[in-house]
Amino acid sequence: MSDLLQGLNEAQRRAVQATTGPVLVLAGPGSGKTRVLTHRIAYLIREVGIDPYQILAVTFTNKAAREMKERLEALIGVEDTAALTVGTFHSLCARFLRRDCIHLGRERDFVIYDSDDQERLMRRVIRELNLDEKKYPPRAIQSHISGAKNELVDPQEYARLNRTYFDEIVARCYVRYQQLLAESNAYDFDDLLVEMVRLFAEHPEVLAHYHRRYQYLLVDEYQDTNRAQYLLVKHLAELNRNLFVVGDDDQSVYGWRGADIRNILQFEQDYPDAQVLLLEQNYRSTQAILDAAQAVIAGSGKRKHLKQLWTENGAGLHVSLHEGYDQNEEANFVVEEINRLVAAGDFGYGDCAIMYRINAQSRALEEALFGRGVPYQLVGGTRFYDRKEIKDTVAYLRIAANPYDSVSLLRVINWPGRGIGDRSENELIRWAGELGVPIYQALKELENDAGAQRSPFNSRTRNALLGFLQIVEDMQAARRRLSLGDLIDYLLERVAVREALEREHGADEAEDRWNNVQELRSVSVEYVNLPIEAQLPTFLEEVALVANVDRMDREANAVTCITLHQAKGLEYPVVFLIGLEEGLLPHSRSTDDRDKLEEERRLLYVGMTRARQRLYLSYAFRRMSFGRTNMSTPSRFLSTIPPVMLKQPKKRGFASSGQTQMFTERSGYSRSTASRWSSGSSGSSGSSRGSEQSGGPGEVTFFAGQRVRHGTFGEGVVMSSRLVDGDEEVTVSFADRERRLLSSFAKLQRIA
Repeated sequence: MSDLLQGLNEAQRRAVQATTGPVLVLAGPGSGKTRVLTHRIAYLIREVGIDPYQILAVTFTNKAAREMKERLEALIGVEDTAALTVGTFHSLCARFLRRDCIHLGRERDFVIYDSDDQERLMRRVIRELNLDEKKYPPRAIQSHISGAKNELVDPQEYARLNRTYFDEIVARCYVRYQQLLAESNAYDFDDLLVEMVRLFAEHPEVLAHYHRRYQYLLVDEYQDTNRAQYLLVKHLAELNRNLFVVGDDDQSVYGWRGADIRNILQFEQDYPDAQVLLLEQNYRSTQAILDAAQAVIAGSGKRKHLKQLWTENGAGLHVSLHEGYDQNEEANFVVEEINRLVAAGDFGYGDCAIMYRINAQSRALEEALFGRGVPYQLVGGTRFYDRKEIKDTVAYLRIAANPYDSVSLLRVINWPGRGIGDRSENELIRWAGELGVPIYQALKELENDAGAQRSPFNSRTRNALLGFLQIVEDMQAARRRLSLGDLIDYLLERVAVREALEREHGADEAEDRWNNVQELRSVSVEYVNLPIEAQLPTFLEEVALVANVDRMDREANAVTCITLHQAKGLEYPVVFLIGLEEGLLPHSRSTDDRDKLEEERRLLYVGMTRARQRLYLSYAFRRMSFGRTNMSTPSRFLSTIPPVMLKQPKKRGFASSGQTQMFTERSGYSRSTASRWSSGSSGSSGSSRGSEQSGGPGEVTFFAGQRVRHGTFGEGVVMSSRLVDGDEEVTVSFADRERRLLSSFAKLQRIA
């Protein structure tokens, strides 16, 4: 037996030795697909005698390409590895176009425009077409054009297919955008794929060259290919047919950016003689984790070949299911559990990852981690308080507290756009310097005729600056009379933040950014017990402390906070999946679309299979969103996991609300119908409901869902109850807001 086959399991050996014809390898998570790819390339070279010059391997990320080359150098040496062609779709297409773009009438010294270059070019297009940038934001137009290119829809076809006036505007921009790209001898990232497909289709002699050059083609992550990538592969493989693709239909989670799961599901229709091999032995996780994950994915209707993952890693511990009272309690549980694992010496902070569906969920986590001094890093994203929409909103709040804060003032002087360009901003800074006053004072000088006449601004710019000044002064006046939460609401309406986000970004991105702003609004609830005059300063101080924490070193021993989409391809000894609720996972945008709903199921499966030894699933009973607290419904996907596979949550006394009852019926979990959030050490919830007044010290007598009356606040509903220093602290939702009351002082009356 070749030494290249030693150490491989039987399924992996079959895949490595399948050296001719089309081959589809369905590789479950943690099944060693990179090992199979690299060993197959080495086997082709060393055992079959294929010239490495004739092998092309395509990956989806530069990181994957680097890892593949490093492994190959260890297997076949540096020289043979250098003769291979290994790279991402985009890097390979750029390389091929350098050689052959002259057939398309382009020069080989073309430049590649990144996203910022594209946006600047689109701004020029919009100006040339005399369009209103506020109505037709460059990034939104660019997003539509990118989607068209991914589907190989050119400007002419897009114009023919358009159905709305906005589509017509996009079509006009698309035509001019492509003209300017050609004038600049530039390609954007999408063009690299599109133009390569066109080159192959229109110039068969060029394609014939690549057929001669690359007789063996290997493609990683095939389930993530879009239409352009699919056609590139099909063109390259049509003559020799030695196509080897590796992927997993159960891990197709990028439909939102053009990936088409049909490419992998219909592989056998494209290649009827294909061999289909399954990699089912998992080298990453325990069997307990795999069983729970497979229970989730088993409900999917988008599976052609069913894999049954197994491992020799042992049974392992049950998957833990946790229920938090709200997002803060959920975050506190996660951090406390991480600290417990680290204190026990079982794991380090760097072994732990917290995963979530949307970026806004990181806020409560970051505050809990920071508050307990736990090192953490946010992977593939921006810290919550560093996100642009958050920094912009906070900047307005800082101006409300101190209008002489020139950094915050200049940050939002033209956000949302109000016609104050860079030139006007620079003139304002220069003029304030000449007057020897802060920028805010210079703005106020424009209010009087003498100051206006001395200023360098024309009437239009002056009016725009005065309009901004009015917002600043309105915010200052509102700050003196409104609570923090109401002040944020006033700001969002006064500045029209949501409308601004929708103008500046595509629909999906705008919604995500708006969710982040609403998460900031939710934070204000934590300051309601402070005097109004202290709420804003305290909030800004604490935000500054969180926002200014130094970024963690990637090599440091730190907890990883990451979205589920970003976590694909990674693994950690301990994984926490939080926010497993309807509206989050599955996301609210997917519930009316079966294909999107199935992608959400696969996303949960991907998250679960990132865990090696410990997996925690978590959801909240209530969650703050859009500034309001709503009862949550546990994710429908949780109901697919048999209770025997889960470590049951400690019975904390679960109230029989409609949401919780629904989950109970679906999943079979037994829940106590006593007080849901009582925390007596004995575990018993208060049963003395008959008395009219509160019980004595040391007793929990109120239960969640109970209606009560307070002498000042009126009627309300009990949300939770717990013992605090021998007294009962009752959280009650009244008509105006939620309040925490001590039973011995509040004199709550129960309403039958």
